[in-house]
Amino acid sequence: MAINDIHTPVLLERCIELLTPGLAAPGAVLVDATLGMAGHAEAFLQRFPGLVLVGLDRDPDALAIARERLAPFHDRVHLVHTVYDGIQDALHSLGIEEVQGVLFDLGVSSLQIDRVERGFSYSKDAPLDMRMDSTSELTAEVILATYSEQDLRRIFQDYGEEKLSARYAKAIVAAREEAPFVRSAQLVDVITTATPVVVQRMGHPAKRVFQALRIEVNQELSVLERAIPAALDAVGVGGRIVVMAYQSLEDRIVKRALAAASGSTAPVGLPIELPEHKPVFRLLIRGAELASEAEKADNPRATPVRLRAAERLRRAG
Repeated sequence: MAINDIHTPVLLERCIELLTPGLAAPGAVLVDATLGMAGHAEAFLQRFPGLVLVGLDRDPDALAIARERLAPFHDRVHLVHTVYDGIQDALHSLGIEEVQGVLFDLGVSSLQIDRVERGFSYSKDAPLDMRMDSTSELTAEVILATYSEQDLRRIFQDYGEEKLSARYAKAIVAAREEAPFVRSAQLVDVITTATPVVVQRMGHPAKRVFQALRIEVNQELSVLERAIPAALDAVGVGGRIVVMAYQSLEDRIVKRALAAASGSTAPVGLPIELPEHKPVFRLLIRGAELASEAEKADNPRATPVRLRAAERLRRAG
C-alpha cells in the first residue's frame, strides 16, 4: 500500500495558504518540526521549487520513511533526529540563522498510532511502550512499575484531565503488587474494573489515562513549552509559524506563547507606545481555527485539530 493511501495530512491546503507569503522567495527555509511521514513536507517541496526543508523528528522510523519519500528532493532536504525543542541547535548545525516558515503538527503521528506494537492505543493489546523515540529509556511500563501512587495520580490529573485519577492510581498500585504491567490489555482491564458503569457509558475509560502516560513518557508538554519560543526566535521578519494541536493542554501552551509574542510590552498607562514596545508578531487567525465538516468526514484525524498561526513583524530589541 502506498504511503499516500495511509497518511492524509491534516489541513494541508490551509497550512500552505498560511505559510506561502514567507516561502515564495528562492532559498526560503521551512522547518517541519514534526516531520512524521512527511505528508506536509512533500507537498511544500512540490509547490515551492526553490524551498529548502529542514525536517525534525524524534522517531527514527518516521525519519527513515520520510527520507525515502523525500528522495526526489534530496538536494533541498535536511533531516535531523531530534525532539522539536532542539530546533535552534538543528538550525545552527546546518548554518541556518533564520527561517521563513515553521510548521508544527503536534500529537501522535499516523505511523505511531497504526503500528500496534508501539502501544499507543488502548483498543489493541500491545507492549506498554508509548515512546515516540525508540532510543529513549522511559516507557509506560517503567512508569507503571516505578511511579508512586501520588505521582500516577498527578500525571493522570494534569496530563489526562482525568476526574477519576485518584481511583485509577490506587487501583494500579494495588494491581502491580500481584503482577507487573507488561501489556496494554492488563492496564485497560484494571481501569475498566475501577470505573463505575455509568461512567463507562460516557466513553472508553482508559482514553485519558493512556493520553497521560504518553505525554509523560515523551515529556510532550515541557518540550512544547520550550519549542514554541525557540521556533518563534528562529522566524525571520515576514516569516510565519503555523501550529496544529489536538488536545486542550497543547493548545493552551501554543495560545499563551503566541499571545505573548503578539502583545505590546508597553507599561500600563504609558500614553505613547514606543517602537521597542510594539508587538513582534501578529496573529493571523482570531482564536483557533477548526477543520471543516468536509475535512473531518474525509480525514477523521482532523476532527480535534486546533490551528493557530502568526507572522513576525519585526525583530525584538
